[in-house]
Amino acid sequence: MMSERSTTDPTDASTEQPARSTAVTVEGLDYAHGDVSVFADLSVGVDAGSVTCVVGPNGSGKSTLLALVANVLEPDAGTVTVAGAGDRTVGYLAQRPEFRPQFTVRRTVAFYCSLVAGSHDVDAVLDRVGLTPVADRRVGALSGGMVRLLGIAQAVVGDPPVLVLDEPSSGLDPEMTRHVAAVVTDLAASGQTILVSTHDLHLVDRFADRVLVLDRGELRATGSPADLRATAGADTLDGAIAALTRDGNSDGVAVSAGLDGGVSR
Repeated sequence: MMSERSTTDPTDASTEQPARSTAVTVEGLDYAHGDVSVFADLSVGVDAGSVTCVVGPNGSGKSTLLALVANVLEPDAGTVTVAGAGDRTVGYLAQRPEFRPQFTVRRTVAFYCSLVAGSHDVDAVLDRVGLTPVADRRVGALSGGMVRLLGIAQAVVGDPPVLVLDEPSSGLDPEMTRHVAAVVTDLAASGQTILVSTHDLHLVDRFADRVLVLDRGELRATGSPADLRATAGADTLDGAIAALTRDGNSDGVAVSAGLDGGVSR
């Protein structure tokens, strides 16, 4: 995987509001699990400073795409380019994060801080995700929601410009889901680029600047939640996603999207 700094021309005044630079560029991506193709020639860009949500049916390739962006998996063909510089350009939360159960929360975060160049304030990281009250609790005694927050904490160590979060609220109760959503919102407000997969469309409506709709390895649509509702002629985002995927699109009409983020039928 390549990592390079993205630049824009400050003298270009052709538009009233300059377009955002691109934080993540996926071009011509191929990936297969054994004999099963997950992606074939997938291309998409993620705007810097945005919250981009990846949605779609089970098996559509959401987790695989995030793992490829995070360099946890290597593509069979194509490139994934992450703009940025420094020791860590991507922070990654796996769908099922695992940590040493005998370590305390503070020691766990301190361990991840030790892996990244520079000095890091462990207490500030804990405070950022709301784990200060349980800093001295052993990981094995944490609830599932607290473990997910710990996963977000290790992802933000070193302030990587891109955060990749795989189902950060999956299986959590409503209160913890709201807390995780608030943490993600705060991280986005700090200017970090966030790429997140989720089945919770209420969260998507709450904080997504852009939605990528995947279905069986194909990018079927992309746009804001409002754009997708308008494109599908649906009153709800759930209805729009159903209409824009094969499961809800019986006439077989595909929706595709290019790097510019436009939606076309």
